[in-house]
Amino acid sequence: MASLVSWNCRGLKTKISDLKDIINTYRPACIALQETHFKTTDNIKVKHYSVLNKNYDSDRASGGVALLIAKDIPSAPLQLNTSLQAIAARIHTISLITICSLYLPPNQQINQILLNELVYQLPDPFILLGDFNGHSSIWGSSDSNSRGVQIEQLLTDHNLCILNSDQQTYFHQPTKTFHAIDLAICSPSIYPFFDLAIDNSLHNSDHFPLTLSDNRNNHFDSNRPERYVFAAANWTKFARLAAITTHMVENSSIDEAVYAVTRVMNDAANSAIPKAHNSGRKQNKPWWNQDCRLALNRQDKAWSIFRRYPTTPNLIAFKMARAEFRRIRRRSERASWINYISTITYSTSSYKLWQKVKKASGAS
Repeated sequence: MASLVSWNCRGLKTKISDLKDIINTYRPACIALQETHFKTTDNIKVKHYSVLNKNYDSDRASGGVALLIAKDIPSAPLQLNTSLQAIAARIHTISLITICSLYLPPNQQINQILLNELVYQLPDPFILLGDFNGHSSIWGSSDSNSRGVQIEQLLTDHNLCILNSDQQTYFHQPTKTFHAIDLAICSPSIYPFFDLAIDNSLHNSDHFPLTLSDNRNNHFDSNRPERYVFAAANWTKFARLAAITTHMVENSSIDEAVYAVTRVMNDAANSAIPKAHNSGRKQNKPWWNQDCRLALNRQDKAWSIFRRYPTTPNLIAFKMARAEFRRIRRRSERASWINYISTITYSTSSYKLWQKVKKASGAS
């Protein structure tokens, strides 16, 4: 489990299935995304998550950042006055923290003043997550570039900490090499509490997801409150136990009366209505089947071989396995959709119709 995830998805609309896999694996409180490639008219919904995004204004869909924040935790968007591709919010998991997703394009000159101004706008403590496209030996690069020097200067000027060590986060396919350009930078006050790890899979991007775990708690999802299963309630028993009498409220202050009535209602509910744990932030993939699972296993095996032995034949084998998996996945999605809409008849209500559409799209 991870509290936070950061991932350069290289186009979110085509990576929804991969995003769901990441969510189902880590159940994160917040996901920072880079290179979403959204246009201003694009909109996306993810079950159990609120989506904040900032699109890059260009003639074609490119760049862009987003934050996906679990709906079951308190959060508030943070207004940033910056021309950088950055978006931020404050969330409360174990404590109040600011999360910022940032994308710095590789071939664009970034003024150091803009980076300084961004940091000044982030309430402390904060974690800055993103694709910085900077190389430095500090976080595991074999060489340095001007962007890396900029980031080093930012760390020094603002007394910030970097959670990366020497993990490679990016795969450059033309040269078959791995690099460290995706970073997690934080305030020194929270540096001891977070552990960074790198996912083993690219999830059809060329960047590995970064996962951050708060070691102050295994995961706050374990304390997720139970919910009542009203469909299985014994309402006769509830009505008998939830009897409100006048002596509960007469000659009592308002606070005492409210407490007495609330206690009776809660005790009755706990006795007459069974509870179940929430499913958390699990994402539905109704089209997933055995063929998809086997194809994914073959892709993962080919990728594992290439990572150990990065040769051209092994890269070709991986690309073929990936293409096969994508083909099988599309076929399964298409068949599942056809089967799903075949259940719609002339007697299907508009409410049920939209429920089917939302479930099929993963929005509910």
